[in-house]
Amino acid sequence: MKKLLLATAIAALSVSAANAAPTVYGKAFVGMDYVNLDDETRTDDDMDAVQINSYSSRLGFKGSEAITANTDVIYQYEVGINIDGNDGDNIAFKSRDTFLGLNNDNYGELRVGRNTSVVDYVNNVVTSGSGFWDNLGSNQLEENENGYNMVDSGRVNNSVIWKAPKYNNLPLDVALMYSADESFVSDSGDRNNGFAAAAMYDAGTGVTFGVAYDKDVNLSGDLIRGTATVDLGKYMAAPVVLGALYQVADFDSDAANRGDDKEKGLVLSAKMGLNNFAKPAAVYIQYNNTDNLLGFDDADSDQIVVGGEYAYKPNMIAHAYVGQNSADLRGDDYDLLAIGGGLEYKF
Repeated sequence: MKKLLLATAIAALSVSAANAAPTVYGKAFVGMDYVNLDDETRTDDDMDAVQINSYSSRLGFKGSEAITANTDVIYQYEVGINIDGNDGDNIAFKSRDTFLGLNNDNYGELRVGRNTSVVDYVNNVVTSGSGFWDNLGSNQLEENENGYNMVDSGRVNNSVIWKAPKYNNLPLDVALMYSADESFVSDSGDRNNGFAAAAMYDAGTGVTFGVAYDKDVNLSGDLIRGTATVDLGKYMAAPVVLGALYQVADFDSDAANRGDDKEKGLVLSAKMGLNNFAKPAAVYIQYNNTDNLLGFDDADSDQIVVGGEYAYKPNMIAHAYVGQNSADLRGDDYDLLAIGGGLEYKF
């Protein structure tokens, strides 16, 4: 009997330790790019370079552990790593999504820490998520090697996210976000706390709809974004996914370096799977248009990216891409061309 009790205790301790052990994950993505920049706002207006770049390479630890029958503690620590070690940008552990929270079967999930904005939860139409063109674009009217584009969402310090539980199996994902301004101020009206909300509808039929609203989280002002995608392969013999995103950013009139007009951004995308390869492969095209960059009526941009992916294995993907970003920056022309490729490894 004593041996049986001892064996049972050891087994229980082993299960507890296993539940507490974090999952280690990450990604290494390195590419080589030819970049040509023609910028009339600079003294040397025509420049080019061959670059070795690290794209969103990361290392993370995440896990959960039950504290009651229907509530788990959840945690994540994720850092970005610059594999190519370029100049002073090689910050060994640059914080990415890092949080501590709770997940309850009835009340949903709560995350507290540094979180990706929930506006990015309805960013599913962006197909050029690889290499040099791995974003919607910069939201600063200054030199940026990824070009000029509509205001984008990012990670938010001192933030809280609540993900709502499913209601009657409704295929709707809802998330709310609060960002705290921790500054000491004499008037609470001067505090810049922000909030955001996002909802994504996906019934598994090949059609999705998303909408998000942001107030003083990713920008000083208001932003509303809507998206829609359709997987034609669900309805016909065409392995093509089409997407569209439209957003309007209304910057506060007293915000620094902002114009008085509303910035309007549009993304159109298409991704097609290729069946005549030994491994899964796809090609994509994406067009971005932004009017009134940062609210300035004489600042606009266009961007087009074409690329392809080839998956040697689900976690080993080769990328190739070419793209151009052209902008009229209040009378000055800006043109950026980038051609490149790379290898992405996930673990």
